[in-house]
Order: sequence, then structure tokens, then C-alpha cells
Amino acid sequence: MSNRLRNKKHGNVIVWVLLAMLVFGLGGYGARNFGASVQSIGTVGDRAIDLRDYARALQGDIQTLSAQIGQPVSFAQAQTLGVVQQAQGQIIATTALDYEAGRIGISAGDDEVRDRLSKLSAFRGADGQFDRDTYKLLLQREGMTEGEFEAKLRDETARTILQDAAVGATEVPGSVVSALTAWTTETRDFTIAELIASDLPEPVPAPDEAALKSYYDAHPADFTRPEERKITYVWLRPEMLADKVTLDEAALRKSYQDRIGEFVTPEKRLVERLVYPTEEAAKAAKARFDAGQATFEALAKERGLELSDIDLGEVTEADLGAAGAAVFAMGEPGVAGPLPSEFGPALYAMNGIIAAQETTFEAAREELASEASLDQARRLVAQQSENIADLLASGATLEEVAKEAGMELGQIDYSEASEDGIAGYGEFRQAAAAARTEDFPQLLTLKDGGLFALRLDAIVPPALRPMDEVRDAVAAGWTAEETHRRLAARAAELQAGLANGAKLNTSGLVVTRYTDFARNGHLADAPGEIVSRAFALDLGQSAVIDTSGRVFLVQTDAIHAASPDSAESKRIAAAVKAQLDQSLGSDMFQFYVQSVENEAGISLNAAAINAVHAQMN
Repeated sequence: MSNRLRNKKHGNVIVWVLLAMLVFGLGGYGARNFGASVQSIGTVGDRAIDLRDYARALQGDIQTLSAQIGQPVSFAQAQTLGVVQQAQGQIIATTALDYEAGRIGISAGDDEVRDRLSKLSAFRGADGQFDRDTYKLLLQREGMTEGEFEAKLRDETARTILQDAAVGATEVPGSVVSALTAWTTETRDFTIAELIASDLPEPVPAPDEAALKSYYDAHPADFTRPEERKITYVWLRPEMLADKVTLDEAALRKSYQDRIGEFVTPEKRLVERLVYPTEEAAKAAKARFDAGQATFEALAKERGLELSDIDLGEVTEADLGAAGAAVFAMGEPGVAGPLPSEFGPALYAMNGIIAAQETTFEAAREELASEASLDQARRLVAQQSENIADLLASGATLEEVAKEAGMELGQIDYSEASEDGIAGYGEFRQAAAAARTEDFPQLLTLKDGGLFALRLDAIVPPALRPMDEVRDAVAAGWTAEETHRRLAARAAELQAGLANGAKLNTSGLVVTRYTDFARNGHLADAPGEIVSRAFALDLGQSAVIDTSGRVFLVQTDAIHAASPDSAESKRIAAAVKAQLDQSLGSDMFQFYVQSVENEAGISLNAAAINAVHAQMN
């Protein structure tokens, strides 16, 4: 629940979902097609969990997910992705807050409800003021009375008061913020060295026979020949019939016109779109972006989204509808908006310009001819498939079929590692792995339109190769293992000296020194574990890092604490505090809601819930 609470306030769930449906014309679906005898899906304490509110919340979450991924999400997919459980958790938590607000006597007065109602943009007329006719019309479309909506608005106001009281006083202690900021901004100087074979006091000798035998016996899997399947096959590839194909120039030109979208592409933009519930919210976000107070990524995260969730990819001006002209008027990357979208006012981040491109028929002809030739060849192959299948069914051998049908005849010692020739096709590998010696060859199709049939002649089981056959590989394996062992031992010896005050840069090894290195820095061509170890060591300490077959020494030379008064430290401290305050507040509110739910008790009506789900299918 904590992630959900970080992304949206429970106090606003129902009213905002309802408003979204009113604005986007989603009313009625799953919200009012239920019998009058069933009004709730359960209770929290003595407060009913409104069935229609659950239907609206569920539909709203599905619509939101559909907008995020850019394609419709079915109810079955929503169940798999946890959307149903999320909607139930939201509505139960909202009802729990309604119950608690009523229990302790929190309520919103008529003046407060009237004021909030007048500020809802969904009910404004052409003059920008609250319009009662619009208000009535939209509520009628949703199947609600004014009294019902205003009661929900009153509940939402009370929930907001309760929520603000629960989390308003949460604040992370300054000492925690200072400690975490200092930890984050600390930089270090350290020296590293990778030990290689030339760093050993003496070269690793060639292994004697006993060492080879010992290594060979200890690593049988490295020297075991996999199962081999001796297979005979026949293969007809479209390319084999290319000389029988006649190309039609008029057909090539028609193909070019039919696929003109591939050869003539309009100018495009790389765009991300961030939708807001109101024009005012979008304007406020744009103002913060323009003032440098928030990045576009930060604005997205405030709405519970990642940039990947709002990425529209490469779009044309037409793809953006009413917002297209403004976005395409931008000559360089930036953020435009608020601009309209099918989901409401939005900010558009334009991240790149892709110029229009045109490939003439003459330039595309070779590609078109090659594709047309292969396409016709595939048809010729398909035309021969019935004759080949008949030959196999009559008992003809593969050798006879190859001669009669002009197919390629071949043999292969097939194993899981085979990938050359026909073994590069997944269909062949699947058939080869499943074949039995008693099977009759069957005609099968490859993904490129080719045909094949195979016969399993014999199976050679896995076997340990004789050492004489793999002697060079055994020697290489032993040498690598022994070299690594000696390097690790040498590193331990050197590290003992470093522990007594020696410096790594005087060890005789080739070293690299890094200064003022940040905790989140990256080392090129070196494991990330080096950085984490360097920041875990005290000043002057060293460590051996043995990972991925490589051996390193690292020594911390200096530790630099950032000035808490620097602009960067203050910026990071503010971000740390905001994140910790939000996290703490969310966690506190989660515990509070769970406490209310546990104390009040939850009872759910499975039949009513299933009735809502049936409307969604």
C-alpha cells in the first residue's frame, strides 16, 4: 500500500476518478448497471463500501494503465497486473477514512462544499464560471443526483482534513537528514591495482602429468562431449528457386506505392507527454519547470510515473492532434504546454527532431526486387510441398525425395550447440531434439518459407572425452586456475603489508589513483564492487577484491566531507528531506489506515464484487 499512498492521496480517489469519467465521457460503464438490491461490495465498520464507487475506481485504474502503456488493457490483463487488487485497496481505505471521520465527528460545512464545487473545472461554462446546467448534465450522464455527488464531495473534504492531520506533523529529524546528506556527498581518494600474471614473483610453470590428471578429474563437465544426434535431412530453400522467378516492373512500382510510408516518412519528434487533471495543475508544473525547480522526470515521478510510462516515442504532427502544431514549432528540445490531449491538459517534452526522409523508387528498386523475388520463390516452394509430402507418405527415402524434388540432401551431427546451416532454424532444432529413430520423416516448414524433412540415424550419448583429446584445454584450464590462485595469494601478502602502513602506490604494481571520487561514480573496465569497498574502508585501510576471475587491491587515501553550507549540499539536503518526509508521511498514513481498518473490521461481499467484474469483461 505504501507505494500507492506515495502516488495519490486516498482522500481524493473517488471524487477525482468520478470527475475524470465525467470529463472524458466514461460514465455509466460498470457504474450504474447494477440492480437496486445490491448497493455495496461490503463494509468497513458500519460504513458501506459503495459498489458504484468501486466500479468507477476500477475502471479509472484500467483507463490510467491503458493511457500509460498506449494500448487498451483488458479486464483479464488488469487482474494479472494487480489493478483489481489496487482498486479494492483504494476503495477499502477510502471507506475506512469515511468511517473514521464520521466516528470522531469530522465534517465539512455547506460553505466549504459550495466553495470546492465552484472550483471544479469540469463544471465550468464558456465564461469560466460554475455552470449549473453543465453540472446537472454531467451528473445525469453518470446517473447521479446533485445530492449524491455533493455528499461524496463532503466526504472527500472530511477525508482530506483527517489525512492532513495524520501526516501533517511528520518530519524527519534534522540529524538524520544531515547524516544522510553527508554520507551521500562524501567523496574519496583511493588507489587500485589489478594483479596480473606478470605481477607474480615467478611465472606459473607448465603443469606436470599429475596436475593435469587432477584437474581433468575435478572438472568432468568441461570436457564432456554433449549428446550428438546423427541426422540426415532434405532441405528446399526459396533461394534455390530464384532462377525460376520472373519480375514484373509494374508490380514493383505498385509495391512501392503500397508501401510508400516506408520510403517517404514525414518529420517526426521524440516526445514524452505528462497529463494533468486540470489546466491549473499543468500550468503550475510548467512554471516550476521553467524556474528550474523541477526536472521533467521529477514532475513525472510526482504523478507516480516514470519517463518510460509517458514516452510516446517517434510521433508525427498529426499523431499529437491539437498539440501537434505547438510541439512541432519547437526548434530545439524543451517542454511545451499546457496543451490539449485526449486525456486532458498536458505538458509535452520534445527530446529530438527526426528529419523527413524520402527514398525514390529507383533507390528502393533493388530491395523491392529482392523481396518480390523471394516472395515468388516462397510460393513456388509452397506449390511443391504437396508433391514432396506425397513422396514421403508413399515411403520414399530422403535420398529419393532429394533426387525427385530437387532438394538439398545433407547430414549433420546435431547437438544443442549446433547453429550452422539448417541448424540455425528454431524449427529444425526443435524437430531434431524431438526426433526418434523409429519415426518416419515428415515435411515441415521453416520461418523463411523453406521446407525440410529429417531422419534420425543414430544417437551418440554424452561421453567424457579422453584426456589426450582435450590435453591442451586441460592445460589451459589448470594454468588459468593456478594463476588465479597465486594472484589471490600474492594480493593477500601485499595487503598484509598495506595493513602495516605501506602504500599501494609503492608496491611495484601498476596502479590507478582516483581523486574526489563520488559514491555513485563509475569505474570503466572494473567491477563496481571496488567503489563500494573503497567507501566502506576507513582512511588508509585496504582490501583484496577477488571477483569474476580477476584480483584487485584497493586502498583508501583520503576522505572528503562536503561542506554542509555549499549550494550542492543544500540542494541534496533539501531533496533528501523532501523524500524522507514524504516516505515517513506515507508510511505513517499507511499504518494509520491499516489501524482504522483493523479496528473497524472489513467484510466483503464476493457476489457483489463478481457482479462488478462481470460488467468489466
